[in-house]
Amino acid sequence: MAEAQAAFKEIPEIFEVELVESLTARTESLSTFRELGPPDLCHVVKNTGRSGQRDLGSYHFVSGVDASSSASLAAYINSLTYALEDSSAWFSKGPAWKVRNGTFCCFNAFSRVDIRVDVKIPGGVSAYVVDLRGERHDATPEIWQETYVSAILRAILYSDDPTYALEAYRKLDPITTPEGEIRFLQAAEALFMKGGYKMDLYLSLLLTSCGTGWQVGSDPEIQVATIVSNHLTAAILKYFGDSGRYQQAANLFEKLAAREAEVASLLAKSYIGMNEEVKAVQIMANAMRQTPQSYTLLHVQCDFLRSKGKYEYALKLARQAVNCAPSEFVTWEKLTELYMDLKQYESVRDSRLTHGNEILCKRQALLTLNSCPMFTFNGRDAHRPLVAARVSLPFTRFIKEILPDRQKTEDDEADPALQRLPAPGLRGTWAKAYSLLTRLVSQIVTPKIHINGEAETENGVADTLEKPAQAAASENKEEENEVPAAAPEPFSFSNKRLCERWLDNLFMVLYEDLRVWTIFRAEVAHFKTQHVAYRKTGFEWEILGDLGLRLHHKEEAKEAYQRCLDSPRYSVKPWLKLMEMYAEEGDIQRSIQTAIRVAAYQYAEYTEMTFPTQIARAFFKLGQIHGHAKISFTLMSMGLPESILKIMDSYLQYGKVFKIEGYDF
Repeated sequence: MAEAQAAFKEIPEIFEVELVESLTARTESLSTFRELGPPDLCHVVKNTGRSGQRDLGSYHFVSGVDASSSASLAAYINSLTYALEDSSAWFSKGPAWKVRNGTFCCFNAFSRVDIRVDVKIPGGVSAYVVDLRGERHDATPEIWQETYVSAILRAILYSDDPTYALEAYRKLDPITTPEGEIRFLQAAEALFMKGGYKMDLYLSLLLTSCGTGWQVGSDPEIQVATIVSNHLTAAILKYFGDSGRYQQAANLFEKLAAREAEVASLLAKSYIGMNEEVKAVQIMANAMRQTPQSYTLLHVQCDFLRSKGKYEYALKLARQAVNCAPSEFVTWEKLTELYMDLKQYESVRDSRLTHGNEILCKRQALLTLNSCPMFTFNGRDAHRPLVAARVSLPFTRFIKEILPDRQKTEDDEADPALQRLPAPGLRGTWAKAYSLLTRLVSQIVTPKIHINGEAETENGVADTLEKPAQAAASENKEEENEVPAAAPEPFSFSNKRLCERWLDNLFMVLYEDLRVWTIFRAEVAHFKTQHVAYRKTGFEWEILGDLGLRLHHKEEAKEAYQRCLDSPRYSVKPWLKLMEMYAEEGDIQRSIQTAIRVAAYQYAEYTEMTFPTQIARAFFKLGQIHGHAKISFTLMSMGLPESILKIMDSYLQYGKVFKIEGYDF
């Protein structure tokens, strides 16, 4: 078929049924984009130039392209002209397909408009803005600056989000040089100085009642985006935090803190990341005098005290943060964590800690968790899916040689009981709350499964929410004197202490996880005593590995992921999880071995970026311990194919260019 030769060689694309239908669908969906918007859309039209040959329209999604001007976006479309299969040779049977024109769409998350660049080959370039009503406007320098920052924010925050998957999504490096990094920081500073986030926040609060309020947004656990809790600050902290280069972030936040006192919390966090703790404490002390009601500042102090083992003082700050922002999930989450930390600390500090004191710490943690405000989860913005004429997902040959086939096998099947576990479907505040609940249970509960399949837990977790407050206090009056940090809250819980419906549902989710996990461990023990191999499919081992991590059984989870590797199943997750575990342990040999497979899977899914990625984080973590030179020598000693070695070396080259810790030894 002649149209088969119209596909790009190494770039994914989706062919349209109707020409430019993807552009029409994007225009119609603009009003539904709530926050950062979806990845950029690149649409091209190809033809052979022969009469009677119809035009073919195709598109793909991409992030990391420089969106600072029409020239840079036009250059990307022009680069696609070299990605077509060359069918002009004398032995070719089909016509030569060429890219005749293209359109690049990039969403501006600040002004909520779509900036588009039309390119005609040969011909000219035109840039314009499409608003939420589909009307065209001229692109101004301010619009371009906002679009440039928006594109980088998406590239950073969407880079390794496992819950965000799109077909034909290409990921490129958003920042490749130190000069590009400085340029991004200057643009971010300019947007901060305009007060855009503060204005958006006030505007959204004003217009919420009429349903037209909007803001750039923040993580799903944050109910109201503020000048310090938003996607811009989150991206900056992620970008510089993952590489351990907090100095650049500190330089930016220092300028902003002079204008906005609340930014001092971000500045202090950066200095703590630089191990400049004395300066960080001074900044926090001065900022508390100006913004004593800032819960983000209280949380930075709280985390600093936790790192020093001062849990009693940290608990007081966490309580104060709840009083300052009682409608935010993160403040209650932090307080719950502190109660759990305090229980662990008291248990280690005083081996004579009574059972009653443990119950008291447990009750406060569970009651605090029960008081968490829960928000509706809104996923990241995405394009409306369209029916495709066909999809082209080319597979690079050297990658294909080290990966299993994508064909479905017996190892892709699993027990329905494992596939029906509800916990993996939790998102946002529900996922965070469930993580707190499982951590609490892992500390204080020993699960048992009776023959009839009903679960029983020691210490009566659910009973905590059924006792009246006065009764609970009288039962533990003596213990409260022994553990002053676990005294009653300055804010009071209701006497009845009813379990919230959402938490009751999470207990049911927990029951399913505990039931399956306990049966699984009992089967493993039984097969060991019988000296019989315990067999599961690759998919089942992967599910059990995820289950072990959810229930905080790290070693058992690692074993399950390792067993998953024995099967020829196409899945990156076990390799990725093991890479993170090995990097945390400082195991350089195994970390690199798993990282090679992770890199192959990522390139197979068109992730051509170096940073920020999970592999880069693992390598930089190892580099702080062993140095980048040892990683490089280990890679060379493995005898890898040149193409694979080049990919792995790109992470070390990034470290050299940006001077990541460990690059010089």
